[in-house]
Amino acid sequence: MDFEPWWLIFVPVLFALGWLAARFDFRQMLRETRTLPDSYFRGLNFLLNEQPDRAIDAFVEVAKLDPETTELHFALGSLFRRRGEMERAIRVHQSLLSRSDLPEAEREHAQHELAHDFLKAGMLDRAESAFEQLKDTRYALPALRSLIRIYESEHDWPRAIEAVKTLHGLVDEPVPQIVHYYCEQAQAALAVKPFNADAAHAALDAADHAARQAGQSEAAGKPAKVRTAMLRARLAQLEQDPKRERLYLESILADAPEFAGLVAEQLLASYRAADQAADGLELLQKQYAHHPSLDLFNVVFRELRVQQGAAPAWAFARGALRHHPSLLGLDRLLEAELGSANNGAAQEQGPVRGADLSLLRSLIHKHTQRLDRYACRNCGFQARRYYWQCPGCNAWETYAPRRLEELE
Repeated sequence: MDFEPWWLIFVPVLFALGWLAARFDFRQMLRETRTLPDSYFRGLNFLLNEQPDRAIDAFVEVAKLDPETTELHFALGSLFRRRGEMERAIRVHQSLLSRSDLPEAEREHAQHELAHDFLKAGMLDRAESAFEQLKDTRYALPALRSLIRIYESEHDWPRAIEAVKTLHGLVDEPVPQIVHYYCEQAQAALAVKPFNADAAHAALDAADHAARQAGQSEAAGKPAKVRTAMLRARLAQLEQDPKRERLYLESILADAPEFAGLVAEQLLASYRAADQAADGLELLQKQYAHHPSLDLFNVVFRELRVQQGAAPAWAFARGALRHHPSLLGLDRLLEAELGSANNGAAQEQGPVRGADLSLLRSLIHKHTQRLDRYACRNCGFQARRYYWQCPGCNAWETYAPRRLEELE
C-alpha cells in the first residue's frame, strides 16, 4: 500500500484529542477532590501512619458531614468490628439499613455486615435471624456457612444437618463434618439415662450413610469412621454385647492404628470383663510393637505392672524407650512407679525408690507438661484430651491422635 501525505493530518488531530481528554479528566478529578472534606484526607493520613483511633474519629466526622457516603460507612463498620467495638459497628450498619433510598445491592451488603456484627458480638439469635434474611440474595452461600457455624455452637445438630444438605445442593463439595453431626446426636442419645438405643442406632446408621455419600478418601474420612466405630462400641457395651463391642474396637486397631491409644483402655476393660485380661494385654503389646504411641505405651506399661509385676513392666519400658526415646514416656513410667510405691501395692523393688524417684520425676515433669497435649493443626490450640472439633477454631478433624512430643 502506498503512503499518502495527507495521512499526516491525523497525527496532530489525535494528539490534540488526547491532550483534551487528559485535561478534562484531570479537571474532573480536581473538582471531585475539592468536594471531599479535609477530614477524609486526615483520616487517610492517620491510617497510613498506623493511628486507627484518630483515623476513625476523622472518618466519623466525614460521615456526619456527608451521610450519603455508603462506602465510608462500610469501611467504618469494618474498622469498628475489627477493633471489637461491636455496638458502634452495629449502629453504623443499622443506620445504613434505615435509609429508604439505599440501593438493593448495598442493602444486602449492609445486612450481611450487620449479621457478622451480631455473630462476633455473640448475639446468636439476632445473627441467625439476620443471616436467614440473606438466603435469597447474592450472599446466600456465605450466610449459609455462617448459619452452620451458629447451629454448631448451639449444638442444634438437626438444623446443622439440614443446613449442610442445603449447602451441598448449592456447591458440589464434600462436607465431612455432617458425619460428626450424626455422631453428636448418637453421643447425646447415649449420654441420657436410660440411654436411647433406637436413636443412637439411627444416628450411627445415618453417619455411615453420610460417609459413603460424601465419597471421602480413605485418609480424609478416617477420623469420622473411627469416631463412629467408637460410638458403636460404646453402644454395644451399654447393650451388654461384649463380643460386638470388641469387634468394633479391634477394627480400629486394624484400620486406623494411629488411633489405638484412644481405645486401648476400653478394649482392655472389655477383655478384663470377659476374664481374658492376659489376651487383651498380649494384643496391645503386639499393636505397640507395630504401631508405637505414647498413649498405648502408658496403657501397656500399667497393665504389665498389674498383671506381671514391676520387673516385666520395667523391662518393657526400657526396651520401648530405647527404641523410641521419650521424656513423656519416662515421666509416665515414673508416675506409675511412684503411685505403686505410695499405695504399697508393689512389694518388688525397682531400680529407683523413694526420694530419688520423686526428685527424678519432678525434674522430668517440668519439661514434659507442655508436651503432654494434643494440638490442632489448624490454629495450634493445645488440649490434654483429644477433640474431634477444635475448641479454638471450631475446625473438624484437625487433631492428630498423638501427643506433641511425638509430632516434633
